Amino acid sequence: MTNPRNLGLAIVLAAGEGTRMKSATPKVLHRIAGLSLVGHAIGSAGLAGFADIAAVIGPDRPDVRAEVSRLSPQAGVFEQSERRGTAHAVLQAEQAIARGHDAVVVLFGDTPLVRPQTMQALAQAVTQGDCAVAVMGFEAADPTGYGRLILDGDNLASIREHKDASAAEREIRIVNGGLMALRGALALEMLRAVSSGNAQNEFYLTDCVAIARQRGLGTRVIMVPEEEAQGVNDRVQLSTCERVLQQRLREHHMRAGVTMIAPETVFLSMDTQIARDVTIAPNCIFGPGVKISEGAVINAFCHIEGAEIGPDAIIGPYARLRPGAKLGRGAHIGNFVEIKNATIGEGAKANHLAYIGDASVGAGANIGAGTITCNYDGFYKHHTEIGANAFIGTNSSLVAPVKIGEGAYIGSGSVITRDVPAGALAVERAPTTVREGWVEKFNSRPGNVKKASEKRK
Repeated sequence: MTNPRNLGLAIVLAAGEGTRMKSATPKVLHRIAGLSLVGHAIGSAGLAGFADIAAVIGPDRPDVRAEVSRLSPQAGVFEQSERRGTAHAVLQAEQAIARGHDAVVVLFGDTPLVRPQTMQALAQAVTQGDCAVAVMGFEAADPTGYGRLILDGDNLASIREHKDASAAEREIRIVNGGLMALRGALALEMLRAVSSGNAQNEFYLTDCVAIARQRGLGTRVIMVPEEEAQGVNDRVQLSTCERVLQQRLREHHMRAGVTMIAPETVFLSMDTQIARDVTIAPNCIFGPGVKISEGAVINAFCHIEGAEIGPDAIIGPYARLRPGAKLGRGAHIGNFVEIKNATIGEGAKANHLAYIGDASVGAGANIGAGTITCNYDGFYKHHTEIGANAFIGTNSSLVAPVKIGEGAYIGSGSVITRDVPAGALAVERAPTTVREGWVEKFNSRPGNVKKASEKRK
């Protein structure tokens, strides 16, 4: 994919509330692959090479405004106080359009599968020859409800809404995918010429096609696969987009040298970074902010988020890595181990049943089963430092803040509340008491004999 330095202006329409989502969360803030719907539009526009991005949001939506600003701090954010159609929405970004761009491409915040290449093709179409308007189209398996694209040779003659189409026009399966590009020098002029002379008293962006034709200007269709034009209006369509995007992400990583044993069971985020020769077993989930280095192995049923995994590390099965987990080369994190905000040194091991939080573990250290770092006192988090080659025995509790020195040895079952020097042994447990014959005496008590008789009945 080429990445022009200045492709033009991308306007993301993100004003719809999406009541069919049945949610207090605005539709464009629902997520697939760890990223909001509006984030997919903004991210793809950035990858396509747009120099300027603007978003049009609904009134009283500080949450949408904050998300746009977080994803693209330089983006202009404009408010559509009245919902009067798509052309009216685009005109709310008049200030951005007036800066002067070769192309203005209108995107939708609820259409997350449009590829950067498609956005590029739309923008490039209106900067070549006499083309003033380019529309994204696709061939629909069932065109019912879609606006039909009526062609005149290589040009788009008009967009006919389903309700206005003749019987012959309803047989057309090439339909409007929503996205549109306008030649930058003519964009404001055409948008201002859109009339509200319709039953809904709204200003339709699609009228720009007729306006361009009336002026003898060219109009084109950029065809895409149907799945690319999939919008989101409810939870079913949200899950459809998730499925399509996950398949794209899996294929991308596998073609880049990642082995997935059962790819259909692996779920990725848009920002997941995986180096070559990584192996991923079935049923693993990667939340946002994961980076996996070359040669690592992720065994089955792992959940990883906000973590960095070093080369040749081995994770799982059934491991959980939470934000701030950083694993060195060859580290082993085994079954039912949870790591949070902790650095695990090169070759260090926590092979089973442990919690390591707010800690640093030195190279070559061994964390025994049942070990926990007691990092939270009810008010604050405290740090645990475990030195290189230290040995933490099974079922130990390290009460932070505490420092275990290099090569130190913690006896199994200990509760460590003080620093342990390098090379020292620390054992903190009650002495074992053995009472010979105690069980027989206990069982022979009158009350216990009666209870045992009742149980046998």
